[in-house]
Amino acid sequence: MKINGQHYRTIWLAQDGWRVVVIDQTRLPFRFETVALGTTEQAADAIRGMMVRGAPLIGATAAYGMALAMRADASDEALAAALALLGGTRPTAVNLHWALARMRRVLAGLPAEARMEAAYAEAAAICDEDVALCRAIGEHGLPLIREIAAGKPAGQPVNILTHCNAGWIATVDWGTALAPIYLAHDAGIPVHVWVDETRPRNQGAALTAYELGAHGVPHTVIVDNAGGHLMQHGQVDMVIVGTDRTTARGDVANKIGTYLKALAAHDNGVPFYVALPSPTIDWGVSDGVAEIPIEERAAREVTHLSGLAEDGEVRSVRVVAPGSNAANPAFDVTPARLVTGLITERGVSAASAEGLAQLFPDLANKAAS
Repeated sequence: MKINGQHYRTIWLAQDGWRVVVIDQTRLPFRFETVALGTTEQAADAIRGMMVRGAPLIGATAAYGMALAMRADASDEALAAALALLGGTRPTAVNLHWALARMRRVLAGLPAEARMEAAYAEAAAICDEDVALCRAIGEHGLPLIREIAAGKPAGQPVNILTHCNAGWIATVDWGTALAPIYLAHDAGIPVHVWVDETRPRNQGAALTAYELGAHGVPHTVIVDNAGGHLMQHGQVDMVIVGTDRTTARGDVANKIGTYLKALAAHDNGVPFYVALPSPTIDWGVSDGVAEIPIEERAAREVTHLSGLAEDGEVRSVRVVAPGSNAANPAFDVTPARLVTGLITERGVSAASAEGLAQLFPDLANKAAS
């Protein structure tokens, strides 16, 4: 992804070779700022406070958080403490636990003096692999957009609705749900994106719109409740969203409000696709509604909004009546029956246990054993 003509990943090493630099997503879209993380605690705070967000990026940040921990203290006790600290930051995104389990497997059998170098190397490998996975997701999703474009009058764009942010900002690069859109745009296929604002944190309005604009992709921000109306009037050709956890049978947990979009799409015959890399599949979970833990975030995210004031300063204002309580479940689960297909790095799969097992027999068999 390019910002002002310069290519960025969302996470990289500082010039000193050991600190971890991330884009502070809480400042976007009004400020582009980076922060250097120097301790495991800072990495955990960055995840918990949503300075970094998006399942793949959370996993990458956790991996580098382990590297920072091993740099400070590579003992068995420090290894266990860092795994516990980082593992407790966000409950829903499975990439976090996948990355930590991978780091534990690599580090646990090594002597203390070898752990720091191995941790940095493995974290870098996780990041590079995520870029490749997301690029492949884009390549497998591109024919879906191309097919819809072929059936439309010449010059008319393919209208794609997305919810939350599943772009390059949510991954190391390219994104998941937005990767096919970027490739379609770059290939000259006319596309237009309906961007759900995605209350309460407005990841769509703040992040998706920001990166689509930076890449030159035509888009329009809409309120969360407008999607069903647009579908009823034939203004949405397809929906593509990301996911923070996908069950072995194809249920998907994504930002709150995704389930409602899936229902509207199903009622209006609009294809509903979910884009995900394989580390987002939780092979140990079958029933998403019953088994996936849903993060309950602070009420203040609902009661207050941040925005750019007329004097150029970013301010927070209360929008809920004083004295009223607010609930803030951060995710919901869309059952597999509402999902047209899962766009993965290996191809497009049916949202079912059979479809996933056919596409990922190695991972399914490993989980079963």
